[in-house]
Amino acid sequence: MKYRIEKDTMGEVQVPADALWGAQTQRALENFKISGIMFAFPFGRSFIEALGIIKFSAASANQKLKLLEPKKANAIKLSAKEVISGKYDSQFPLDIFQTGSGTSTNMNANEVIANLATKKARIKINPNDHVNMSQSSNDVIPTAICISALLDTQRLLMPALEHLIKTIDKKGISLRGKVKTGRTHLMDAMPIDFSQELSGWSAQLQSARKSLISASKELLSLPQGGTAIGTGINAHKDFGKIFALEVKKLSKLDVKTAGNYYKALSSQDAAAQLSSSVKNLSLILMKISNDLRWMNSGPLTGLGEIELEALQPGSSIMPGKVNPVIPEAVAMACADVIGNDVSLSIGTQSGNFQLNVMLPVIAYNLLKSINLMANSMPLLANKAIKTFKVNDANIAESLGKNPILVTALNREIGYEKAAQIAKKAYKEKRAIIDVAHEETGLPIKKLKLLLDPSKLTKGGL
Repeated sequence: MKYRIEKDTMGEVQVPADALWGAQTQRALENFKISGIMFAFPFGRSFIEALGIIKFSAASANQKLKLLEPKKANAIKLSAKEVISGKYDSQFPLDIFQTGSGTSTNMNANEVIANLATKKARIKINPNDHVNMSQSSNDVIPTAICISALLDTQRLLMPALEHLIKTIDKKGISLRGKVKTGRTHLMDAMPIDFSQELSGWSAQLQSARKSLISASKELLSLPQGGTAIGTGINAHKDFGKIFALEVKKLSKLDVKTAGNYYKALSSQDAAAQLSSSVKNLSLILMKISNDLRWMNSGPLTGLGEIELEALQPGSSIMPGKVNPVIPEAVAMACADVIGNDVSLSIGTQSGNFQLNVMLPVIAYNLLKSINLMANSMPLLANKAIKTFKVNDANIAESLGKNPILVTALNREIGYEKAAQIAKKAYKEKRAIIDVAHEETGLPIKKLKLLLDPSKLTKGGL
C-alpha cells in the first residue's frame, strides 16, 4: 500500500495515499480497533448523512454571516452534499467505540470534506478553520444524533409502523365473526372474536405511535451553536439560529436552535426518551410475536388456532417440520432493542458537567434500535399477520368443550353450581352444553342461546 505524509498538532503520520481523510482520522483508526462497527453500519447510514447536512448548513450559515468567503463556502457545500448522498461512506472507517465526544468522527468528516473541497476550489481548505468553523465536536455530534434519529424515525420507522397497524386492522375486519377461546394465565377463558384480539394489538401500536411522535419532537431542538461547553465561544451569536434554518431547508425537518445550549450539550434526555419509546414498541411487537407463536403451536398437540405461512423447512433432522420463523426473528430483534436501551440509558447518565462522554454509543444504539424495528415490522405484517389462516375446525372444537363457557350461566344457576358443571365437563371431556342440560334441566334451546360463543363476545349481562 502506498502512503502519504499528513501533519497535525502532534506531528507527522502516514495516511493511505488514496484516503480522503487526514492525520487525526488516521490516528483514531489506529487507536480504536475495538468492534469493527462503523457509523455507516450495515443497516443505516443516517449518521454520516447527518454529518454532511451539518457541514453544509454550517458553511452556509458562516457564509451568510460573512465569516467564510463564498468560494470556500460553496466548495464545502458541494463536498458536503456528496457526503450526504453516500458517495464517500467508505471514507468513514472509524470504530463506534472511540473518544466519548465523537471528536474523531467529527474530524473525519472535516478532513474528508476539506480534501474534497480543496480539489473543487483549487485553494487550500482547512478541516478545522473552514469546515469546522463556528463548531465544536461537542455540539456537532449531539446535533448529528438529533438529525439522524429524526431522519430514520420519519423515513423508516413511522411508515413501517403505519403499515403494520393497517395490516392488523384489515386482517381483523376479515376475521370478524370468527370466535375462539380466550385465555388468561395461558388457561382457557371466555370466548373472544379474532377481530377483538387483533384490535388490542392495533390499539397498543397506536399508543406507541403517539409516544414516538411526542419523543421525536424533543429532538427538533438542535445543540449546534453551543460550541465547546454551551457558551457559544468562537461562533457568531446568530449562528445557531441561521444554522437551524439551513438544516430545515435542506432536510425538511422542522428543527430549531436549542433554547438552552448547556442542557443540549450536557444531556441526552431527548435521545433517551426516543429510545424508551422505541423499546416500548419492541415490547408490543414481542407480545404480538409470541401471541402468533402460541396460536400457531402444534399443529396437532398445540393450540393450532392459526396456521402461519410456511416459509422454510423448520428442522435439519425432523422432516416436514415448519417453524414460526418470522415471529421468532422479530422477537429476537425486540430483545436486542431492549438491550440497546439499557446501553443507551447508561450512556445518557454519563453527562459529566458540560458534556456527555458516551455520545457515539448513544448514537449507535438509538439508530440501531430504530432500524431494527423499522425492518422488523414489514416482515411481521407481510409474512405473518397478512398471510395466516384460521383453523376453523380446531377453534370450534375447543370452544365446544371449553368449561369456562359455564360462566354465562352464573346468573341462572349461581357460581357454585356452574363450577360443578365446569369440573364435570372437563373431567369427562364432554361438551359443556350437554353437562349443563343434565345437571340443571334447562332446555337445550335456552342453553344454546345462553352459551352461544359469539354472543358471549359482546359482553354485558
